[in-house]
Amino acid sequence: MKTSTVSSIALIFLLSGCGPGNAPESDAADSASVEPSAEVEPAGEALCVDMGPQAPRDIGNPSGANADAFPLAPPSGEMNLCNLHTHTNAEHKGPGFNLFVSNADDGGFACNETPALSPAELAPAPGAFQGVKPGDTLEVHWVHTSCDATPGEGLGACVPDSCADPLLRVEAQVFLVVNDGDASDFNTMAYGGNRVDGRHQAKSIPSTTGQPVLYRGSTTGPSYDQSNCSKARVTWNVRPQCSKLDINSLHRWAEQGNAFNESGSHGVRQLVTAPELLASIEKPGDR
Repeated sequence: MKTSTVSSIALIFLLSGCGPGNAPESDAADSASVEPSAEVEPAGEALCVDMGPQAPRDIGNPSGANADAFPLAPPSGEMNLCNLHTHTNAEHKGPGFNLFVSNADDGGFACNETPALSPAELAPAPGAFQGVKPGDTLEVHWVHTSCDATPGEGLGACVPDSCADPLLRVEAQVFLVVNDGDASDFNTMAYGGNRVDGRHQAKSIPSTTGQPVLYRGSTTGPSYDQSNCSKARVTWNVRPQCSKLDINSLHRWAEQGNAFNESGSHGVRQLVTAPELLASIEKPGDR
């Protein structure tokens, strides 16, 4: 791939709504609350059927009619972590996060346990990490590249000019954010300069929240919908159950600074439901 092509892919990433400049300026306290009604299907939209398979999706529905079978990326341990960011509310819908919030950019889905949180877990906890509060759902994306890339700001860090035709992979986990020091600590799953066998790696990625769902998709973020698709090709590995995450650990991560210059959570791309835009989910163990 020529440099100009690689740069255009980087631009696609940066337009996905995941760059630091797109982080919310205010706390998520004004975001839409969980609604009991089902998500609303878009009416009469012109589907971008000339694109490859898209994301996010309902990981509980294995079907899809998009036959663009691009190569799956290797396991994340054989790639370089290049970016780490979060979305307030789950972009995906799954067995553990199927409470519909809204069709807005701060909508998406919430963890099923949200209504059962205690007053202590919901106690206000202001801090350095913006765009999320106790009681919110958070979808975390660990982005990996086959390039010899250094973790950095924005998804453009995953596609340096020196690397042609990279394979891309996102490991995703959905969290229920609580004010509880006994919940998971985000810093144990962050980067912090960690290397394994010479590759940039997260310190850990959750492994107890169910068999990850593997599928071919795209980049996400509120810049895209079913009529304005992403050209990027991404291998997704999405865990099906929520886990509780201590909001104070997110504040510490932002206060300490990080290689990704992340200090706030991002909006969501609404669920892709058109079969023409979805690839079939892969069989467990494929990669």
